[in-house]
Amino acid sequence: MGTFVSLMENVLAGALRFRRIPRQSFSSCFQMDPLLDENLEQWPHLSELVQSYRADWVKDEYKYGHYESVGPVTFHNQIFEGPDTDMETEMDLANARRVKMQDSTEEEMASTSGSHISGANFYDSSNAEISKLCHFGESPLPAYEPVFDWDNERSMIFGQRIPATNIFQYTSGLRIAVKVLSLSFQAGFVEPFYGTICLYNRERREKLSEDFFFHVLPAEMQDTSSSIEARGIFRVDVPSASVCLLVQLEKPATEEGGVTSSVYSRKEPVHLTEREKQKLQVWSRIMPHRESFAWAIIPLFDSSVTSASGGSASPSSPLITSISGSSSQEGAGEPATKITLDGKLGYSSRNSVVVEVSNLSKVKEGYTEESLLDPKRKIHKPVKGILRLEIEKLQSGLVDSEKSLENRSVNCDMAGYQNFVSDPAFTKCPSHITDGQQNIDLDSHSSDRIELERNGSMSHGLTDCVSNDFQAFDFRITSRNEPFLQLFHCLYVYPLSVSMSRKRNLFIRVELRKDDGDIRKPPLEAMHPREPGTILRKWAHTQVAVGARLACYHDEIKVSLPAIWTPMHHLLFTFFHVDLQTKIEAPKPVVIGYASLPLSTYAQLKSEISLPLMRELVPHYLQDSSRDRVDYLEEGKNVFRLRLRLCSSLYPISERIRDFFLEYDRHILRTSPPWGSELLEAINSLKNVDSTALVQFLQPILNMLLHLIGNGGETLQVAAFRAMVNILTRVQQESVDDGERNLFLVNYVDFAFDDFGGRQPPVYPGLSTVWGSLARSKAKGYRVGPVYDDVLAMAWFFLELIVKSMALEQTRLFYHNLPSGEDVPPMQLKEGVFRCVMQLYDCLLTEVHERCKKGLGLARYLNSSLGFFCYDLLSIVEPRQVFELVSLYLDKFSGVCQSVLHDCKLIFLQILCDHDLFVEMPGRDPSDRNYLSSVLIQEIFLTWDHEDLSMRAKAARMLVVLLCKHEFDVRYQKLEDKLYIAQLYFPLVGQILDEMPVFYNLNSIEKREILIAILQIIRNLDDASLIKAWQQSIARTRLFFKLLEECLIHFEQRGPDDSMLMGSSSRSPLGDKPFIAKYSDRLSPAINQYLLEAARQEVGPQGTPENGYLWQRVNSQLSSPSQPYSLREALAQAQSSRIGASTQALRESLHPILRQKLELWEENLSGAVSLQVLEIIHKFSGAVASHTIATDYGKLDCITSIFMIVFSHSQPLSFWKALFPVFNSVFELHGATLMARENDRFLKQITFHLLRLAVFRNENIRKRAVIGLQILVRSSFSYFMQTARLRVVLTITLSELMSEVQVTHMKSDGTLEQSGEACRLRKSLEEMADESKSLNILRECDLPEKALVATREQLSENCWSWSEVKALSDSLLLALDASLEHALLASVMTLDRYAAAESFYKLAMAFAPVPDLHIMWLLHLCDAHQEMQSWAEAAQCAVAVAGVVMQALVSRNDGVWSLDHVCALRKICPMVSGEIASEASAAEVEGYGASKLTVDSAVKYLQLANKLFSQADLHHFCASILELVIPVYKSRRAYGQLAKCHTMLTNIYESILEQESSPIPFADATYYRVGFYGEKFGKLDRKEYVYREPRDVRLGDIMEKLSHIYESRMDGATLHVIPDSRQVKADELQPEVCYLQITAVDPVMEDEDLGSRRERIFSLSTGSVRARVFDRFLFDTPFTKNGKTQGGLEDQWKRRTVLQTEGSFPALVNRLQVTKSESLEFSPVENAIGMIETRTAALRNELEEPRSTEGDQLPRLQSLQRILQGSVAVQVNSGVLSVCTAFLSGEPATRLRSQELQQLIAALLEFMAVCKRAIRVHFRLIGEEDQEFHTQLVNGFQSLTAELSHYIPAILSEL
Repeated sequence: MGTFVSLMENVLAGALRFRRIPRQSFSSCFQMDPLLDENLEQWPHLSELVQSYRADWVKDEYKYGHYESVGPVTFHNQIFEGPDTDMETEMDLANARRVKMQDSTEEEMASTSGSHISGANFYDSSNAEISKLCHFGESPLPAYEPVFDWDNERSMIFGQRIPATNIFQYTSGLRIAVKVLSLSFQAGFVEPFYGTICLYNRERREKLSEDFFFHVLPAEMQDTSSSIEARGIFRVDVPSASVCLLVQLEKPATEEGGVTSSVYSRKEPVHLTEREKQKLQVWSRIMPHRESFAWAIIPLFDSSVTSASGGSASPSSPLITSISGSSSQEGAGEPATKITLDGKLGYSSRNSVVVEVSNLSKVKEGYTEESLLDPKRKIHKPVKGILRLEIEKLQSGLVDSEKSLENRSVNCDMAGYQNFVSDPAFTKCPSHITDGQQNIDLDSHSSDRIELERNGSMSHGLTDCVSNDFQAFDFRITSRNEPFLQLFHCLYVYPLSVSMSRKRNLFIRVELRKDDGDIRKPPLEAMHPREPGTILRKWAHTQVAVGARLACYHDEIKVSLPAIWTPMHHLLFTFFHVDLQTKIEAPKPVVIGYASLPLSTYAQLKSEISLPLMRELVPHYLQDSSRDRVDYLEEGKNVFRLRLRLCSSLYPISERIRDFFLEYDRHILRTSPPWGSELLEAINSLKNVDSTALVQFLQPILNMLLHLIGNGGETLQVAAFRAMVNILTRVQQESVDDGERNLFLVNYVDFAFDDFGGRQPPVYPGLSTVWGSLARSKAKGYRVGPVYDDVLAMAWFFLELIVKSMALEQTRLFYHNLPSGEDVPPMQLKEGVFRCVMQLYDCLLTEVHERCKKGLGLARYLNSSLGFFCYDLLSIVEPRQVFELVSLYLDKFSGVCQSVLHDCKLIFLQILCDHDLFVEMPGRDPSDRNYLSSVLIQEIFLTWDHEDLSMRAKAARMLVVLLCKHEFDVRYQKLEDKLYIAQLYFPLVGQILDEMPVFYNLNSIEKREILIAILQIIRNLDDASLIKAWQQSIARTRLFFKLLEECLIHFEQRGPDDSMLMGSSSRSPLGDKPFIAKYSDRLSPAINQYLLEAARQEVGPQGTPENGYLWQRVNSQLSSPSQPYSLREALAQAQSSRIGASTQALRESLHPILRQKLELWEENLSGAVSLQVLEIIHKFSGAVASHTIATDYGKLDCITSIFMIVFSHSQPLSFWKALFPVFNSVFELHGATLMARENDRFLKQITFHLLRLAVFRNENIRKRAVIGLQILVRSSFSYFMQTARLRVVLTITLSELMSEVQVTHMKSDGTLEQSGEACRLRKSLEEMADESKSLNILRECDLPEKALVATREQLSENCWSWSEVKALSDSLLLALDASLEHALLASVMTLDRYAAAESFYKLAMAFAPVPDLHIMWLLHLCDAHQEMQSWAEAAQCAVAVAGVVMQALVSRNDGVWSLDHVCALRKICPMVSGEIASEASAAEVEGYGASKLTVDSAVKYLQLANKLFSQADLHHFCASILELVIPVYKSRRAYGQLAKCHTMLTNIYESILEQESSPIPFADATYYRVGFYGEKFGKLDRKEYVYREPRDVRLGDIMEKLSHIYESRMDGATLHVIPDSRQVKADELQPEVCYLQITAVDPVMEDEDLGSRRERIFSLSTGSVRARVFDRFLFDTPFTKNGKTQGGLEDQWKRRTVLQTEGSFPALVNRLQVTKSESLEFSPVENAIGMIETRTAALRNELEEPRSTEGDQLPRLQSLQRILQGSVAVQVNSGVLSVCTAFLSGEPATRLRSQELQQLIAALLEFMAVCKRAIRVHFRLIGEEDQEFHTQLVNGFQSLTAELSHYIPAILSEL
């Protein structure tokens, strides 16, 4: 706190309060001093007048506030990356390229389109360094208010005082400088010429300025010091066609008989002879008198005039092109003004015009002013000559320079002014001010610099006026309705004509005399000479009128007047005749007569005056008494005509003002009677003075009235006060200026009023008293007349006077006894005066209050004036006294008032809080230092709840402006200042937290304003204060973070392509997006204002808009027909074409540069806000760790909610870089809480977004996402020793991400391939488990190398296990691959059902760790199978689902099943493994988990399986399943259900019986082996599968089906089906052709002997109820070894192939890959033996099979007949016989080994024996009808025996 106060004091000491501005004399032509040295003491009004024109202006430096902002910082583009962008790399590359191309054009482009545009922002680098030390990012405020402009913000306050420019006299309008360059004549130029130039109004025939004299000498006569260089400077008020320059030339009077002036105007070319030249030269040397020669009018602004004279055209108007291009005061249309760097006006040829005047008209005898305008120009002969002038337009510099003075910092002014500040009270200048010079460039866009010249005089920006310039006095000054600010006091005399009775050469001498006593006394030195710069003369001469009866003159004689003139002061005219002949000496003039003119009678006359001529002067010729003695010429007629023009700021033309001055003098000098009634009358009659006169003498009159108010008696005081009110009101109403504060009055208060320079007691006590008593009378109900309303209207003026008077007194009081460098202490107002001020203030407040309610506008102005009154007093009087006033105000306006009153209160606070000291304002208790700021917080908060919405917006805006003001103020850049300010405003945050609904009711613009303010306050707050705020209660801490969440939401940067960002809206925590404002939904109202302003500014070549932000030149590329070049056009177009258009459209319509700026600011704002919130979370996390605050330690919802929002919004790269160190530290401190079950939702969101970031193309972000995942794994190890649960969460989020990330994209040929996102995700998941890369990534991301060391509290060793992380990563990769494969199949899903089912299966397996997902994909698979009518597979899926549920229940000991039941289920579906069970319990994650796994769901899926199995006719499976359902119903005693179950069981067992007894063996399916060969098959190439197909599918069907599926994918390649089932040698096939090999296969029973050579007959299998679960298949292939395709039995070998599949059928899919394939070969003889044994076995089987009842005989007979017929019937005996012929005869028999031979014979014998037995049985069974058949069988058997006996003789004995 202390530092802040001392800082404030330095600020005040840093500048002296008052600055003297020296008067600068307007024109050198008024040298009054000699006359004013007359004793002024006798004339108090004169001394007042002189004082008011001569005294320095005194300006209060504090009045309009003082503010310096820190230098701008550059904003850098924030990089917002999407999943598929990598702008960072692109920018780096672009920058590298730019560095290489060091080219200027390149530079220029960079500025508009490059990556780093610097916006305007207020932070200098050193400050940025400081802020970097303790902050993560820049402050959000500068980006929110990048164009904060203090002056602009102040000017928005209602009733704001605008600093008026000091009206140096008459600065408006245009100034032109005229310089004579040369004169030339056709005849030759030998004699000197003289001339005058003045401004002239042709229409009114009126001279507008005094004459500027010049002369032009021929070359021989020029001396080196000639001042031909002088320029005349004229002011042109308003460019109008009638204003012109009048040039009059004169030459030495013509010698009689000499060369006449007509030589110059002859038509035919004439040249002067040498003799004539000599004569002229000699004559001009001896002839002092001149005659008029020629004239010309130069129109300044009229382009149409071409006045023809003698055929020569007039020069077209010189200023048309250069000056009058615009009718504005400044001539703004002037294109060519070049302003050079130092701010002076560069001399450019286009800015000045050289005019050649060729229409000089020669004057004739007796020409008058009328003849100038003669339309036909009969009298005038054109002169054959040319006068060259240079006319230049000057900068209207005074005004500008004063503005720049105003804007510039006080310090530099003081430093410069020290040389010429005269009053000792103001020269004590603290030593440290001089180094304030560095601030001189603050106002770099003002075009003028202040030149401080060595002699101490000062030229304000008039650097283009050279010292010998002649400033022509502008006569219009005297008639303007403006106060006189300069001392001028002179008389212009214009002799017009003298009419005489005979011709003379007449000229006149003029002199000013004091009295008419003694002619010989010299006249006063009062005549201005023609040569500027020389001293005043005693007399002046006119031209000679040569040989004229009516002598006409065109001279202007300027006379300085005495300050006070007596009736005796007069002008004396002497008339001379001169002889114009060459004599020995120069011609002598002869006096002809005199005329006199008393000043007091005639001086004010404007009309013509005629005087008689006196022949002789007699003493006292002025007095009437001497009239008789005077002898008049021309019979006493008034023959002399003349005109006068009085120009004086000392002598008022208005008699009433003169009376007032006179009475004032008498009052001051005490020469009048003491009661002063004449003075009262004079004061009262001021009301009736003509308003122009009143305004002209405004300042002296006000000074005198104030003098009377200050120390007159009460009556005088009241009268003077009333007169003053009247005058002020008139000035306010009648002057051209219609501002609230009249310019002249403001100038009076701000500059002229000096409280009598301390020569008299100060004004404020008297003024307060007299006004106070008036106010009290009104309050008491007396009638006070209309004057009272006028007082209120002019209250601002009186209040400002009072304040300035106090301030001046304070300065003078403390000046002399202050050690230098000390601050002026506040002044304690005297008790009486303060009471008076209080009462007055109270009365005015009441007025405001009452008039506001009536809705009168005056009340608001009065309110602002009172605000400024307190504002001003804060810097002057004791703050406790100001407190009394302010608290009085706030008592009157307490609480929530009507809108009007409330608005007043806000304005009042706005004004006060703009004061530097407002924070220091004491309260009731002296120790309470910031009364005002606490009131402010209170009021702002109240206003947010006000029903008037505009009030709310205003209050929010006020807060932001105040914070900006502190933040950007050079003086508050130390950290302790920032802290102090933050603590000052922090209670506001508390108030918001106490009443959050108030905040929530605001609209989003106001919310943004408030949130920015909150962030700004918290940013600069110390940790202790924050922790204190968090200690109050858990709910309050939560609300605090709710506000931060609001910040993130309201300042989120949403690019156009953020669609993928948050993924589905269901998970996005933000339901409604905030409302969108006009151009930008996020930047402040000030920005919108700025954009409108900027859009009004044309983007010129380095054009500087008012705010001084230089736009870069717009690149031509940016301008296109659709994007208009001009900003103004762009906006107009935007608004007209899309009224109510979207923000986006308006944004598009902005100028590219503006749009770029806007985006730059928004990005920076968004980034800064996020970083700021992150910083607070970091602090909070530390505070939580120390357990010192109130929050929910179980969930840490404050941290989790912010993290969830931060991750789910688009953030700039800088934020991601800063986030992960914080993320790491938060998990280090609070991992256990954050990873706990309660925070499942948080964990899930975080893992989702980390995986989402792991997809990003930008390496910086992707690597950080990998780190984030590793941090989660580390926490998992640290707190749970394993990663099972994290794996579940990751698997879940991966599955969600897969639905949002585009994992595939189309190739050009229409097929799909995996996208970049998928590749990057795979890379990230691999890196996550890559030990070798891990350290590097940690270093790159600024994390400690030990970040991944996972320790538990009890154990010190690292629990991290890379192998487990690898397993985790692999399982995620598996899920990724399955998802990818599934996605890639999208196009062929419907066609290739096998692949589709397989992809569902893979997904089910990959997501097995999460039961929900596992079940989901299994059910998808089940549906797919049902569509394909693969009922068995569908049933298996249902069983698998039931298995998952059952295992979860068994592992939880929940329900009726035990492990045995699970085993039973596993027999049906081997996939029901034990793995899942352990993790099923871990999978309790938000929205996923064991809660869905109930007994009912298991039963549901078991019943589904039962239904599907029965559809597949696999009844034995149905039985097993129902046996699992029955225990459930038993435990529930659901007897009805049990009955149903048992009925079903009955049906099932009957069906099984039926299947088994069927003579045609039952097959539930057919099986085919399919081999794939060819690269086009991709993953299938060279793989073999066994397909399980419905039982009615034949070989041809499956061939057709598979060909159809794969042909479509071959794109052009041919597809062959290999016709046989022999082994394929893949390398020998044609590479570009694809082959399919399809073979029917038989399933192998569990106990089957595959090595037996018998042929396999299915029905021979023992037909018991056995699970039809097959995982082995075989097929036999016959072949020969001799290369023949077919041979006899002796050559026929057989290969038996046995295939082992991946799982068993029926499986979850229709095809299983062959994992193992073995083959056996049987020799031909083995084949034969096998064949015979097979038949034997079939017969034996038939004979031995037990039949239960006799009724079964029929079917037995039929099958016996079938077999016997095939064995012994003669016609088909080829089987057995052919074996014999093949092996037992001839050559083959020799080849057989004896063992084989015996086996063959034994087999044959056994076969015959069984046949014999069968025939016998047959005989027993047959009836009559089969006798014949039996006979055939017997015959066949016998003949077969006979045949065989040839080969095996022993057979006969056997049988």
